[in-house]
Amino acid sequence: MFSLQTIFGQGKQFYSLLNDAAVAAHDSTVALHEMLKSPTRTPALEAFKLARQRERVASDKISQALVDSFITPIEREDIESLGSALYKIPKQVERFADRFALARHRLEGIDFAPRAAMLEQAAQVVVQMVAELQHLRLEPMKQLNDRLRVIEAEADRLILELHRDIYSGRLDAAEMFLLKEFFEILEKAIDRCREAGVVAYSIALKNS
Repeated sequence: MFSLQTIFGQGKQFYSLLNDAAVAAHDSTVALHEMLKSPTRTPALEAFKLARQRERVASDKISQALVDSFITPIEREDIESLGSALYKIPKQVERFADRFALARHRLEGIDFAPRAAMLEQAAQVVVQMVAELQHLRLEPMKQLNDRLRVIEAEADRLILELHRDIYSGRLDAAEMFLLKEFFEILEKAIDRCREAGVVAYSIALKNS
């Protein structure tokens, strides 16, 4: 006969897999920040592809574990939602990096690094929130969620400042379109971090 400890101890691999996914997402934001701090260097895209690959592996393992496991530590729908939210972060980051590598000669004088730093900070908080899930302590999770909201608000302010370049009158139509596309990609990447944080916080609320 299985003990209750044995039964409820099953399914803990999900926390490890979600942690792997969160760390891969964060690593992609670190690579982006490093690239944008040195925009004159030829961008190396291997780090982004590696992060995406690690994210895919973690996502595939989560999906398979949901099929194979009878018991999960939190609801299956929550695991799926958080895994999906984490998957979207490096996908968006790689999208920015790929386009930046092609168009950086058209982006001279535009400093994306401070915004990328905010994205990196947001992704780091997401890593902490995912790691905290296995403890399901509401107060630490609330503090992290509040911190993520502050970072998101500051990032929105910085991105709004970037829009001033669009409407400065010194850009032609093609340049305005290009900058707008980059702003939207970067903003969406930060939104993806926020979405992952919301899912993690809702899981803590539900299970604490």
